Amino acid sequence: MPGSAAVFEAHRDHLTGVAYRMLGSRSDAEDAVQEAWLRWHAADQARVQDPKAWLTTVTARICLDELRSARVRREAYVGPWLPEPLVERLPAADADPADRAASTEQVSFALLVVLERLTPEQRVAFVLHDLFAVPFDEVGGVLGTSPAAARQHASRARRALAHGGARHTADLAEQQRVVNAFLAATRSGDLDGLLAVLAPDVVGIGDGGGVAPAGRRAVHGPSRVARLTLGLFGTYVRKAVWQRAEPMLVNGDLGFVVEVGLANGSVLRASVAFAIDGGRITGVFNQLNPAKLSRVPTLGPRDRSLPTPPA
Repeated sequence: MPGSAAVFEAHRDHLTGVAYRMLGSRSDAEDAVQEAWLRWHAADQARVQDPKAWLTTVTARICLDELRSARVRREAYVGPWLPEPLVERLPAADADPADRAASTEQVSFALLVVLERLTPEQRVAFVLHDLFAVPFDEVGGVLGTSPAAARQHASRARRALAHGGARHTADLAEQQRVVNAFLAATRSGDLDGLLAVLAPDVVGIGDGGGVAPAGRRAVHGPSRVARLTLGLFGTYVRKAVWQRAEPMLVNGDLGFVVEVGLANGSVLRASVAFAIDGGRITGVFNQLNPAKLSRVPTLGPRDRSLPTPPA
C-alpha cells in the first residue's frame, strides 16, 4: 500500500507513548512498536478504517503479552524494580512555552512506579481508557473480555492508584523549592534540614539491578530515608575522585542526574526523581541500573561539582 510507512510513522510517537506507559521501559516500548510495524506491514491495510485505533490496539496487545511474561522476570530481579526514566535537560529560559507544556504532559515517574503494582490487565485497561480515552469496548477487545469486565479492571486500577504510592501534586515552581532544599541539606550534611522536607510517609527506592549499589528493599519514613541519603552521599564523597550533578527533567518533573568518579576509575551514575505533595517529598526514586540509564544526557562541565559535606 503506497504511503503505508508514512501512515505508521505519523502515529509512531503516540504508539511509543502508549507502550512506555504500559511497560515502563523505553527500549521495551520501542520493541513493541517495531513489532506493531511488522504486523501493520503484513495487514490488509485497505480494510483498516482507522489506522491510529488499529495500531493502538495491536500495540496494546503486544504490551499485554510482554507484561504477562515480564512478571516472571521481575520476580527474579535483584532488589526493587523501577521504570526506565525519560531524562532531558531543563528548557532554556527563552524556550517556546509549547515545548515546556509538552514536557509536563509526560507521565510522572511516581505514577509509573505505582502502575507497577497493577495486574497486566488492570494496567492496560487504565492506560488505554484513562490516559488515552480508548472506549471500553475496544479495551475489552484488547483484553479478550467484555466491555463491562474491562471497565472493572480500570476501576480496580484507579482504586489501587488512589490508595497506594507516593502522592505527587506539585507544579514545577514548588518542585524547584523543595528539590533545592533537599539538595542543600544533603550537600551540607544537615539532617534536620533534610527531615524538614520529607513527608511523614516518605518512601525511598533504589534500583541497582544487582549491578550498581542500591538497597534491596524500599525504605520508609523520614528518619530512615534521611539517614540513608546522608550515609550514601557521605560514603561516595569519601570514595570520590570527583563528583558532579545537574538538575534535569525526569519524566517532565524536576529531578537531577549525578555522576561520581571513583578511585578505581569507574563512574557511578544515577538519576533521581521525586514525588512531592504539600511542600514535602513523598517519594525519592534513585535509578542506578546502568542498563536503564544509557539514554540519559551526559552532564556538563565539572564546574557543577557538589561540595563535600562537613565530616
